[in-house]
Amino acid sequence: MLSWAQIDVGRRWPEDREKRVKIASAGTGVNGGQAEYDLLVIGGGINGCGVARDAAGRGYRVALVEMDDLASGTSSKSTKLVHGGLRYLESGDFRMVREALAERETLWRIAPHLVQPLRFVLPVLPGALPGARPAWLLRLGLFLYDHLGAREKLPRAASLDLRRASEGAPLKPHLRRAFTFFDCRVDDSRLVVLNARDAADRGADIFTRTRFLRAGPSDGGWRIDLRDVGSGAERALRARLIVNAAGPWADGVLPGKTERPRLRLVRGSHIVVRKLFEHDGAYLFQTGEGRVVFAISYQRDFTLIGTTDADFSGAPEEVAATSEEIAYLCHAANGFFVRAIAPEDVVWSFAGLRPLVDDGEKAAARASRDYMLDEGRADGAPFISILGGKLTAYRRVAEQVVDRAAACLGLRGGVWTAAAPLPGGDLPGADLDAFTKDLQARYAFLGAAEGRRLACAYGTLCLAFLGAARRREDLGRDFGLGLSEAEVEHLRASEWARTAEDILWRRSKLGLWASPDVHKALDAWLAAPR
Repeated sequence: MLSWAQIDVGRRWPEDREKRVKIASAGTGVNGGQAEYDLLVIGGGINGCGVARDAAGRGYRVALVEMDDLASGTSSKSTKLVHGGLRYLESGDFRMVREALAERETLWRIAPHLVQPLRFVLPVLPGALPGARPAWLLRLGLFLYDHLGAREKLPRAASLDLRRASEGAPLKPHLRRAFTFFDCRVDDSRLVVLNARDAADRGADIFTRTRFLRAGPSDGGWRIDLRDVGSGAERALRARLIVNAAGPWADGVLPGKTERPRLRLVRGSHIVVRKLFEHDGAYLFQTGEGRVVFAISYQRDFTLIGTTDADFSGAPEEVAATSEEIAYLCHAANGFFVRAIAPEDVVWSFAGLRPLVDDGEKAAARASRDYMLDEGRADGAPFISILGGKLTAYRRVAEQVVDRAAACLGLRGGVWTAAAPLPGGDLPGADLDAFTKDLQARYAFLGAAEGRRLACAYGTLCLAFLGAARRREDLGRDFGLGLSEAEVEHLRASEWARTAEDILWRRSKLGLWASPDVHKALDAWLAAPR
């Protein structure tokens, strides 16, 4: 059993943490009510929060502004993977895949509570089927996948006889051979929130539900106007440099530049159904169109299926999975699983927009997922825009952004994020299973599923709200689903949660089980004066 003295909760949770969140929410300023920063980051998705964390840790004065909740856009609507992107080898994106594979290992190391290994089964299609890649090509691709990146602990690819292996039982009998390989799963929205939490702990101000209105050059920097979404109150602040990490909204906030790379918005839709297989792994299927579809064990009781690639031209906030896409994903899964599914079996669907750099590729599925950093000045005021990219590469993207910012702002600290655990990631021995076992031993009233959920979501941070509890009643009101008042208060005070949706869908996925009464009770509790 691990020594609990090894876990320094106080280091992660300074006494003024609630004060800091309240200050950021209220927008308290200096110098006559106008706060001054080195960097203003626009966008509370994974790239924006990654930049805020990196820059704050190097000693820069940082503010981040997000018009909604953290991770409310694309960053909570991914396929929930940290991976190199096996299919991108076909298009020759070796540099992007190599970088992503290296980041896969780094993120697993610094966030072992959020990032865990995931075993994939890749069936070999009979040669007569459309979209079938020959076994030798799959084997070659997996060989490259094993050796391109810095694979340290993940097992290598291997062959699998589906007629004998348990992974073959849910599949149709014409599928006889497969390969296995490993990537990682991730809780995408919590990855965003914990980057923001670490940024705040290192001095950044995080302004959620605050709309960026405009920015104008002023004395070599920027004067920025913001508006609180709830109250409508406006405030101004100054920053020496703007980082545009607004994702699908980036074109609307790019300051002062007329010639810029064109964004291509590509909708990726997913569905969630009751679990189609018993094991905790995943499948990667080749479809007849030459594309691939994932089927991933999800939240213990479900299977996540995705994704689609379709160009999108509407307002980013209106994106949703279409009925055609839901039907397509059901049809794709039915080509492989014995148990057929239909749109009425879908318990949740979601869609996110990939803000890709338009490279002229006609097919959305083949458009590059690589990123670009667009730098410029408007009347002497500098900015950096992040365009494109994958969730897996966010830390490396943030590192490059802050390196470039340092050339403008002056060098302070050096690179550091590859070695520093994210909040809660300081598990003894980076062993999530051991931590979960000991957590359940210490808090015997936690059920197995509840203890695992808390360990995976918070890591060592759950000790901050579990505290000295010896029975469930010590945690206050029970909202159901293992969600206690102590946990909800933690999310409100330390993770910027303001609504039931924030808690049930972004800070957790308890919304998959929650009744309308749970939503109502949470919203009423959060709205009550404190």
